[in-house]
Amino acid sequence: MLAKQNKEHFTYADYCTWEDDGQRYELIDGEIHLMASPSTAHQRISGRIFRKFGNYLDGKKCEVFHAAFDVRLNWDKGDNTVVQPDLLVVCDPSKIDDKGCKGAPDIIIEILSPSTAGYDVMTKFAKYHEAGVKELWFVDPVSQTILVHKWDNGNHSYKLYGPTDKITVGILPELTIDMRDIFDIEASQ
Repeated sequence: MLAKQNKEHFTYADYCTWEDDGQRYELIDGEIHLMASPSTAHQRISGRIFRKFGNYLDGKKCEVFHAAFDVRLNWDKGDNTVVQPDLLVVCDPSKIDDKGCKGAPDIIIEILSPSTAGYDVMTKFAKYHEAGVKELWFVDPVSQTILVHKWDNGNHSYKLYGPTDKITVGILPELTIDMRDIFDIEASQ
């Protein structure tokens, strides 16, 4: 990490030279952001969402990926931003290479934690919107809610889903996800 601290601005080329020291990093506009290790609740929720998307997408063109998986949002514009969303869905196979995803995924899902919520909701939200992500989910394990943002032909909409709601995935309208399955809530509630 010391080599990473000797500069103020980093490029994607710098990022590619960093040795794996067991930490996760993101690069936003050339600035390093250290990612905290996910909690057990975070991992459970991530696994449940991954299974829902993975089972549905099995045999289809779209693919679901989970962190740590590099996403070079505006790679074609020389943008020095590399993020590692908790989950992402990519429907254009040409965006996937050995280093991750080059360009905006169709769906990004961020599971909020107290240490990264502000960063995810403010900084990364702006980068995702700018890059052209079609659907962005912010999953809040504490309130057991999911805030879904959708962009369609320049129009932005959003909706907050509660613990017993069902989400119809915008770009995959045949896929409905029951919030009770994500947060492991008893059906009697």
